[in-house]
Amino acid sequence: MFLDPKENVSSFGLREGDIVADFGAGSGTYAFLAAATVAPNGKVYAVDVQRDFLPAIRDGAKERNLKNVEVIWGDIEIPGGSKLREKLADFVIAANVLFQATDKKGLITEMKRVLKDGGKVVVIDWSESFGNLGPAKEHVVTEDEARGLFEQAGFTFVKEIPAGKYHYGMLFRS
Repeated sequence: MFLDPKENVSSFGLREGDIVADFGAGSGTYAFLAAATVAPNGKVYAVDVQRDFLPAIRDGAKERNLKNVEVIWGDIEIPGGSKLREKLADFVIAANVLFQATDKKGLITEMKRVLKDGGKVVVIDWSESFGNLGPAKEHVVTEDEARGLFEQAGFTFVKEIPAGKYHYGMLFRS
């Protein structure tokens, strides 16, 4: 089975009213699913460094009548780069982001900065290189490496989450 975002989001433990930051929102799939889950009083900040993605996320939220999605152009690998205030979010979603990050420690530091005390990070990433399906072998961040990075930054591992055949998923608490 390939990655199923709907199943993934249902395993996160999101609740109505939660504030979510989707780091590296891409096409907005996770942002939309999270927004529907935390509505009507919750909010999702869809943050991406690639400006080309932002109009599609805005349009997708409108098409789905999701009024609780805010789209932000930002660099999630630098302090304050997400443009979110400190201790704002209950959850940060990082799906298929870790393998792309040049500064992984910077990314994790920014996650920690925007999370409320006790907030959670959901990490979903490629478990290995599958040739033309996924990242190049040298860009893969293994599950053990990812767990080590988050634990070194002061996060506590909570549980694994289902992420399909080609990905791993983990939940951490700040």
